[in-house]
Amino acid sequence: MRKKIYTILLGLMATFSVAAAALAQAAPPWSGGHNDPASAKGYVFPVDSIDNVPDLHGNPADAKLVLFIGGNQFFVLPRLIAGFEAEHPELRGHIFYETLPPGILRRQMANDNTLTLGNLTLQVTPDVYEAGARVVDAMARQGQVEQSVRYATNDLAIMVAAGNPKHIAGLKDLGQPSLRLSMPNPEWEGVARQIAAALRKAGGEALYQSAYVSKVADGTTYLTHVHHRQTPMRIMQGESDAGVTWASEVRFQEMIHNPISGVAIPAEQNSTAVYAAGVLRNAPHAAAARAWVQYLTLPQAQKIYRDYGFQSVTGNAK
Repeated sequence: MRKKIYTILLGLMATFSVAAAALAQAAPPWSGGHNDPASAKGYVFPVDSIDNVPDLHGNPADAKLVLFIGGNQFFVLPRLIAGFEAEHPELRGHIFYETLPPGILRRQMANDNTLTLGNLTLQVTPDVYEAGARVVDAMARQGQVEQSVRYATNDLAIMVAAGNPKHIAGLKDLGQPSLRLSMPNPEWEGVARQIAAALRKAGGEALYQSAYVSKVADGTTYLTHVHHRQTPMRIMQGESDAGVTWASEVRFQEMIHNPISGVAIPAEQNSTAVYAAGVLRNAPHAAAARAWVQYLTLPQAQKIYRDYGFQSVTGNAK
């Protein structure tokens, strides 16, 4: 009997190890751990789940256009860049972009455009900054960008494991004491402001305090640094049960067949983000930067955004 139990345990452990290894290999960073092979240069040395920097793209050393873009758009950029390069072949292979949370990007700009990730220190001057319209509008008023150009909108959704095993029906359920949440850190992730507004619409101050204060204090709410990477990974790895993200992020995870589902948030409880872009003052590649910002509003770029769950800007968007 002991031998039989031991054999069963070994089998379960092996199955779990294979599944965990497959998840670690296949999921982050959803780009294979390296640049697009068509544009990769030099010796390509990816080590899955170890040597990957999923939110830095391209070669800053010979860049002719540098983009700092809010991270929840990371999955749109490959198609968007390809379309732009088709119209501007002189820039092909010479675009460098970062898709970190907007607050992190602003901190990078405020610190001499320098970022340190582990043992890597990178200094690169951006030409374009893209984030929520509220922030880019303020930068335009302060003369930090030439103008604020709106190009897309997005709504919130609740990201859960495939099949919704915790039977989460809406935002009110996120206050459950036993539910483990993965939520953006308000200190640098702008989406936290919209999530806070949605929680208050759904359940008043009590729901907000539960999800973002009490549950943080007792450890059942985990505050992310990079929610567009961490929240889906934590859910897939069984570390979190749910997290509020942009609806486009749920759509992308479903599109690539990760074991992720979404719970819709009614319009009366939801919060809508409006994204804007601005050419930064003294941009090193100002002409290319202006062309990029204009491109974001063109029909071909707008279609790409809609394909991933974003919406076009209407006259009422603020």
